[in-house]
Amino acid sequence: MDAFPAFFPLSGRSVAIAGEGEAADAKARLFEGSPASVVRLSPAEALDSRAYAGMTLAFVAGADDAWARQAAEAARAAGVPVNVVDRPALCDFTTPAVIDRGEVVAAIGTGGASPMLATMLRHDVEARLPEGTGRVAALFRLMQDEIRGALPEAHARRRFLRGALSGPAAEAAMAGDMEGAKERLRAALFDSPQISGVVQYIDARGPADLLTLRAARALAAADVLVCDDAAHTDVLALARRDAERLAPQSPAQLADLAAEGLTVARLITGSAWRTEQAALTAAGVTTQVLPIAS
Repeated sequence: MDAFPAFFPLSGRSVAIAGEGEAADAKARLFEGSPASVVRLSPAEALDSRAYAGMTLAFVAGADDAWARQAAEAARAAGVPVNVVDRPALCDFTTPAVIDRGEVVAAIGTGGASPMLATMLRHDVEARLPEGTGRVAALFRLMQDEIRGALPEAHARRRFLRGALSGPAAEAAMAGDMEGAKERLRAALFDSPQISGVVQYIDARGPADLLTLRAARALAAADVLVCDDAAHTDVLALARRDAERLAPQSPAQLADLAAEGLTVARLITGSAWRTEQAALTAAGVTTQVLPIAS
């Protein structure tokens, strides 16, 4: 990862756009509909660091190289991260291709190497994100405290949310019925039974492109990874960064993890797992085998 992606909250914030012309106007359009205040700076104002006081971000757009460099230095002197259009060497950050769905925002960046590629990928992702996606995110933000109160354990909360995100509440929010969505989510929250854990066996010999979609999704959702020593790094990279990672465990230890309601991804590279799975099944633990693609 050559650049770290980050999201800046915009509510109550100000963004400076320095310069004039279509490039500056395009940067200003990025913030249309956002809660940020956009401050346009003339070429002369842009050279004074005081003009950037209190800004969260600054964008510099102009044809003159010397002016662009001086404006960027002025913003940086005020402690404001700056993006200079078409001049990656002067940038503290680059501008990604943005998919805006309200409370759901996706961004694709190439570090300034190929903005056209980022735009093409944005169109592909945009087609997969319906307009109502932001309303689904808003629903779960509104209900966040209730969900945390009812499900204080993180793994139980994650499992509930995975189901709820494709359930009736999310469907109602997608359709614009926010009150109905809250009622459905609340009903699901307090009527849901105790969720038992599961041990999912995933072939981790690699490479990652041999995994089925189901196995890749299981990795991304697992609470705990129990990994054979030879598990392929590309397979491990598909897992959540915050998932706990453990060395191979005994069947009794795996059963204890499942008894806590955890989803355990058992990453295997040999054949001894069959005896382990049989012991878990005999103990009443739910197991799943997620094979590689054929």
